Amino acid sequence: MIRLKQACRSIHLKKEKKMPKMKTKSGAKKRFKFLGSGLIKRTKSHLQHILTKKTTKQKRNLRGTTIISSSDAKRVRAMMPTR
Repeated sequence: MIRLKQACRSIHLKKEKKMPKMKTKSGAKKRFKFLGSGLIKRTKSHLQHILTKKTTKQKRNLRGTTIISSSDAKRVRAMMPTR
């Protein structure tokens, strides 16, 4: 009986403890896309509301996407470890 308990205990202790999975920040996943060259693109901000104050030229220049700076790229890559 004692040997049986010890055997069960040793089997219990041999189970591997897995580290937590690395997860991508869901906000970053929605905001950034990776290009084939490794650069990261983002959409421009300030084009969602209070548009009556902004000139047509300003609104036109806020359309589309841009490449993020290299200093910000490090932070984005930390938020998206699987990329």
